Order: sequence, then C-alpha cells, then structure tokens
Amino acid sequence: MKYVLMVAEKPSLAASLASILSNGKHTSRKGSNGTCTVHEWSGHFDHNNVTFKMTSVCGHVMTLDFIGKYNNWDRVDPVELFSCTTEKKEASPKLKMPQFLSQEARGCDYLILWLDCDKEGENICFEVINAVQGAMKRSPYNMDVVYRAKFSAITEKEIKSAMLNLGKPNENEARSVDARQELDLRIGCAFTRFQTKFFQGKYGDLDASLISYGPCQTPTLGFCVKRHDDIQTFKPESYWVLQVNVKTSEGREATLSWERVRCFEKDITVMFLNLIKGIQNVRVTSVVSKEKVKSRPQALNTVELMRVGSSGLGMGPHHVMQIAEKLYTQGYISYPRTETTQYPESFELAGTLHVLQPSSEWGSEVQAVLKEGLKAPRKGHDAGDHPPITPMKLAHRSDLDSDSWKVYDYIVRHFIATVAHDCKYLVTTAKFEVGSEVFSISGKSLVSPGYTTVMHWQAMHKSDATPTFQVGEELPVTDVKMVECQTSPPDYLTESELITLMEKHGIGTDASIPVHINNICQRNYVQVAAGRKLIPTPLGIVLVHGYQKIDPELVLPTMRSAVEKQLSLIGQGLADFQSVLDHTVDIFKLKFLYFVKNIDGMDQLFEVTFSPLATAGKAQSRCGKCRRYMKYIQAKPSRLHCSHCDETYSLPQNGNIRIYKELKCPLDDFELLSWSTGVRGKSFPLCPYCYNHPPFRDMKKGYACNSCTHPNCPQSFNTNGISTCNECDGVLVLDPASAPKWKMGCNRCDVIIHLFEDAHKVTVEDNICDCGAQIVSVEYKSEKSKLPKGVPEMSGCVFCCQEFSSLVEKHRAVASRPVAIGKPARGGRGRSRAKGRPRQPKDKMAQLAAYFV
Repeated sequence: MKYVLMVAEKPSLAASLASILSNGKHTSRKGSNGTCTVHEWSGHFDHNNVTFKMTSVCGHVMTLDFIGKYNNWDRVDPVELFSCTTEKKEASPKLKMPQFLSQEARGCDYLILWLDCDKEGENICFEVINAVQGAMKRSPYNMDVVYRAKFSAITEKEIKSAMLNLGKPNENEARSVDARQELDLRIGCAFTRFQTKFFQGKYGDLDASLISYGPCQTPTLGFCVKRHDDIQTFKPESYWVLQVNVKTSEGREATLSWERVRCFEKDITVMFLNLIKGIQNVRVTSVVSKEKVKSRPQALNTVELMRVGSSGLGMGPHHVMQIAEKLYTQGYISYPRTETTQYPESFELAGTLHVLQPSSEWGSEVQAVLKEGLKAPRKGHDAGDHPPITPMKLAHRSDLDSDSWKVYDYIVRHFIATVAHDCKYLVTTAKFEVGSEVFSISGKSLVSPGYTTVMHWQAMHKSDATPTFQVGEELPVTDVKMVECQTSPPDYLTESELITLMEKHGIGTDASIPVHINNICQRNYVQVAAGRKLIPTPLGIVLVHGYQKIDPELVLPTMRSAVEKQLSLIGQGLADFQSVLDHTVDIFKLKFLYFVKNIDGMDQLFEVTFSPLATAGKAQSRCGKCRRYMKYIQAKPSRLHCSHCDETYSLPQNGNIRIYKELKCPLDDFELLSWSTGVRGKSFPLCPYCYNHPPFRDMKKGYACNSCTHPNCPQSFNTNGISTCNECDGVLVLDPASAPKWKMGCNRCDVIIHLFEDAHKVTVEDNICDCGAQIVSVEYKSEKSKLPKGVPEMSGCVFCCQEFSSLVEKHRAVASRPVAIGKPARGGRGRSRAKGRPRQPKDKMAQLAAYFV
C-alpha cells in the first residue's frame, strides 16, 4: 500500500477538501501538534491503491529573521542589518509545524500540495517540501513525487477537477516572495530601529512605542498626508453664478442653470445680472433627449471588493478580506484574492444563477435575468491568476453573522448584475433664452432599470426627472439672483480612494494592500473618521514631512513600484533572485546612511510638534538620587523622567501605574510603584531603577520585584515566591500590593490565582509542603473570617490544604501581558533551583518591529 500526503493551508480547508475527495468517507484524528487534524481514506492515485492523508499548515510554516545576536536593539548598529546573516525560523514555534509535517510524511510516497493559488501559496509549498524532506520514501524534489493542485473554489466539481489535473509548484514565484520578505525585513528593521531609538524617550507627548518604517507602509501613509497638505494649503476663491427661477406649465418651480456656469469677477457677473434682471418671461429654445447607458459592472476582483467594502459596507479593507477568506473556506464564494475581472469561457454563468434562484433575497431578480436572457459579461482584464470572485453556494441570512452576510450579499448581487442588462435612461436638456443669456435645465428619466434592480443602491431617483417643456413655450420668471459661492478644498482620502491610489502606483498586492492600510491605523499614523476617511495624526504628518525634507524617495511610491516590478520579473523567471536582492539592498543602504546623517532635519519638525520630556507628565514618585519628584509620562511608551538628573526610566506597559505605599527600594532609595491591569488582572510592585538597571547577576532588564532575588526585601521574589508555575517555567509570586483582594501571579505567563479575599494579612513562611510549594499563613479579622469554624488564622499549602480549597481561584489574567521576561535562578528556602542558564530575554521591540512589513 502506498501513501499520499496532502497539505492544505488551513485546518478548515483541509476538512472541506477531505470531505469532497473522499465523498464523505474519511476518518479523522488530531495531529500531534494539537492544532491540525489528519483525515484519512483509501483511493487510487498514479495507477496504485493508496491511502490518502489530508492535513494542513496554519499559514506560513517558516518566517525570515536575523540570527539571534542581531535582534538586540542596544548592541547592533542598524546599518549592519543590510548585510547581516538571516535565517528561516518557525513562524509559530508552539505549533511545531515542521516536526508535525515530517512525522506525517514518514513513509509517504507522494506529496500533493493544496495551498492557496497565489505567490504566497507557492512559497508555503516549498516550506512544506523542505519540512518533509528526509521523511518521505523518496526526495520530494523528484518530479514524480510532489504535485500541486490548482483550484479557485471549494466545490466538488472544482476540487475533483484539480485532482485530475495536478501540476508542479512554481519555484520562481516562491523565490519572489522570499525576495520581498528579505527586502522588507532588512529595510524596514534598519529604519525602524534607528528612528525609534532616536525619538523614543525624547518627547513627552509622543504617543508611540514604535516609530516604524515600511517600504509599502510609508508610501501608503504618504498618500494620506499629501491629501492633508492639499487641504491645509488650499485657498478658497470666490465666484458668482446667476440663477433664474421659472414656473412650469404644471405649476412647479424650476431653477435654470447658467450656461456660462460661473464667473470669478463679481463686477462682470453684476453686469450680466443687470442685462436679465427686468425680464418677466423666458422662452424655450430647444428640448433635446438622448438615450444613455449605465453599464453593468465588470466581474469582481479583490481591489473592487475592498473598495466597496469600505465605501458601501462601512468596513475596513482588512476586515472585509478576513470575512471573504472565511466565506471562501466555507465554500460560499470562490477564491477572494484575484486581479482578474473577466470570467473564463468555461464558467457556467447560468448554472450559478440557478444555484442562487431559490433565495428570497434576490430570487426574483435572478428569475428576471434568466427570463430576459443572460447578457454577455463585459470584457475585463485577465491577469492569469484566478477567476473573478463569484458565489459558489447559496447561503441564507440566518447562516451567517451580520458582517459576513453583508459581504456575501454584495458578492452575489454584483455577480447577478454582471450578466443582467445595462440600465438605460433618457437625458433631457431644455435650453432657455433669457435676454442675451442662455440658461438650461437637465433631467433623467428611466427607460429600463437593467442591473440596478439587483444593485438597487445604483438605481435612479424619481427626483432626477425633468419637467416637460415645449419649444417656443414662454414661462414666467419668479426670481433672478446672483449667488456668491466659494471653491472648496478636497476632502480627506477615504479608504476606498486610498486603495485606488495604491493599485494605480503598484504599492502592495491585492493580498497586502489591506494589511498596509491596517498598519498605518494601528501605528497611530492615521485615524479613521466617519465615512471611512483617513485623517493623519501629528505623528504621521511629521514623519512624512521629515522624509520629504531628507529624502523624498523614501515616501514616494516610485521606489516601491520599481521594486515590485523587479519582484514580478523574478516570479516570471525573467530576473535573477540574488541580483535583484543585492541591487535593491545596496540602494536602500545608501539611502539609510544619508537618512542617519541628516536626521536632525526630521528632529526639527518633531521639536515643533511635540513637547520635550521636561515639560510633560505629572509628578509621581521620588528619584532615589536627588530625592526630587519624577514626572510620570503616560503617552506610550509610558515612562518616568527626572528633569534634575536628566534620566528617563522605562516602565511596564499596558497597565496602571501608581505609588506603592510610599515604600522605598532598599538598594537605591527609589520609591516603589505598583503596576496593575485591574482587579481581575496581573499586578506587582517594582522599583523604577532596578527595572532598568538590574542589581543582581541573575536579573535581567525588565524584572519587577516579583523576580528580584534580594534576600530579605519584603517585596522581593525570595520573600513572596510560593511555587513554580505548572504552565510555564515561571514562579507564582504573592503580590503584597493586591490586599485585600489577594492574588499571586506567575512572573512569566498570564496565570494568576485569587485567594483569601478580605484577609487582613497573608505571608509566605519558610516551611515547605510535600508538593514543593511554600506554606502560606493567613490572618483574618475575627468578624470577617472565611476560614473553617471562623478561626482567625491558619497556615497551610495553597494547593494541598483542604481548608483553603474554597478560597483559591485560578484563571488567566485579564488584559495583561507577560512582563517578567525570563525566570530568575531559584535558590534557598526549599524551592527548586532553575536548571541551566536562565533564558535570554525576548527583545520586545524586535517583536513589535515584525509588524512593519
């Protein structure tokens, strides 16, 4: 018996494919990584009886990163990132995906790849191939071992057709993705690290933990700031128009438009007004009607779906694509990432309409289209990737959540509209002689609604109709006036308009455009206002102006557009991977060196926009050096600043900071602070100085008192540590600041344990339970005791003592982040000592920087 391993891009997709290919006759088991499922069934392949195994990855298996030593922001000059060594690392180490794939591939004869049919999918194909190499019976690089399935929808016909027409993965397209990843990593990280370190901690009201640069992200921001600049520099100009109101034969008021449209000279407009002011009747000189057509839409592609999602459905493009991806994996629509706007000749338009006909939402419109006869779809653009986005299966409103229904409903209506008839209407224009001047009025009347019956938001309004006029008819004038108007500035860019600009200038791909827009919103560079308008923040504005001052090409779309063309050539096999990479990296390295040399130009703009640390913040705790109050600066990243010593101290983020009982650290005299995410979240005391300057060898920067190995400080880890955490290699530490709602929390992960609520005193004793945890002593005031029989105090193990079981509650912290970056070495008092060296701390800023691409 031979074995065939099949790999899809997501677990849900693997389940759908297995059900179709096995005709529902498969067995399923959980994979060794606990996330992916393996579906098995028997069948035939390559003239053999085989056992099929269908499983999946969860997106990319690997990610590109610098080797370990280059992830330290403090020790590495950012310019080194342009030439330092990179390596592929597991994208999600917890999933152990390479190990899982290798395990499932062991002994398999064939590998069939069902990854998404785009460049990213091709790249993941080769990540899977590398993972299973050495586990399969023969090398997956043999041409008769690995196959690639090409499909655009999760339907039985499409999937079984793909299985019968297997191809090979495209290495050129995979390499183009590798090139993009490496360029974005090197360029983005170098600029991001430099400007973040340069500006961070320098200005008190600069609300940004990370000041990122991205080769696509920054030109995207540039479009928004350019529109902002156009609005700010716009100077309104007055102009005047003449209006004549007449009464029609039907007794209606009608306003006639001046054929000269407008005049920017008031005196001249007054002259024209005087020429017609005394006229009491106007004469109709002509009435012309022309039939016009409002064309049905072309087939739907990704960019148009994102545009409509933002402008019509009120959803961000990132959210729209997440929904579309889900609808695709559920089999409701075809693959949602495509640049094509032309249906393939083999596409069954009528068959799809028949699938949609039973719907109560648009069934009558489908029947009308079938009765009138399908109109041939408009010719669009064939990008050679995937067919346009179309419905594949009928859904009812009750099958989907609100947002998913809106997206699905639009996709269906758009599809029906593409095969419906055009909307036809008459434009009637009547012209009038008013003295020596000519005025006119136009209106529309519907001839045939066509596709607008299904895309009803594009239907014509009844108010558009023109009153009936006859040539030679004279109408009484009811009013003649001159109206002053002003030219108005453009409005802020909407997401829809930004998507259009990005597509036009080649910034990003249909898959990455929503990510770049989402990034500039998340980084506090722009804010989304009513109508999905993108309004740049002061930080976004000053960044773009700074780039323009130093090197405009850093923010213009031309550079990225040129790079994208080179990447496309790699994908087509027309350009060498290494040559493109080396050339582009060299150009941006020179730009980076020039940027560093001239950063003062950007800093001058920051000085005008933001306040220096000395003038920001509010008095908080005393400095241990000068005994003066330091200022607490809440703007991210929150920190303390001593203006007298000119020192800034980092603090843990995403929580509330307050003075802790006016206690001092015994090592440096700095007043202690308490950090908390609320009653249900984590909390701990910390010394601002020790947090930034670890006092002991086994402590790392970023340790609070719950990780401090001071031998006898009442707030330290040695005094309050209770036991090791059973979910990580951290330690559960009693938080003395949490009284009277006592809790202990892991100094590494988000596990917290609430215990002994309303107790007067809780202390950790020297004695040790058989389980290895420290004994805890609890004291209640007699009238509030919750201990058995109302006794005021008791000692015991939090985990083993039956009397304590009802007073202890374990859960995950609410809205907290792990703050203790590594586990300190344990020692003394019966606690287990950590084995080997403590873990190296994670570089938090490096993690944040990963978002820039």
